[in-house]
Amino acid sequence: MSVVVGVGVIIINNKGEVLLGKRIGKHAPFWSIFGGHVDPGETFEECAIREIQEEIGLTIQNPQVYGICNNIQTYHDEGKHTVSVCLLAHHSGGEPHLIEPEKCDQLIWCDPNNLPEPHFEASRTAIKLWQAKKFYLSV
Repeated sequence: MSVVVGVGVIIINNKGEVLLGKRIGKHAPFWSIFGGHVDPGETFEECAIREIQEEIGLTIQNPQVYGICNNIQTYHDEGKHTVSVCLLAHHSGGEPHLIEPEKCDQLIWCDPNNLPEPHFEASRTAIKLWQAKKFYLSV
């Protein structure tokens, strides 16, 4: 088994809210920020821009890497080990919409201090890192 590298992107609006999706399918019923796996030869920023465009139809500008999380609980629960590079992007307008309804069936803007439950491990860790201004938190 190998370790997979992914990105998780916090998109914040001018009210300081984060954009979350309600997962369906294999990661149901968790709420989460958006992101996905890094393709070979792709930068973290390119991956973030591509995944956000593919999943919710937004074009993000200048996403910034701010942290990394090692998703050990998900490994124990699902047998898949992912390391997530966390990026931050500001919502620059446009209405997000569900392009992949087989993966996500609801979108909300949410106060990061009052996250809906259940919440996906990588998403929760990414938001904690951002709020604490930390690069990494050991388990």
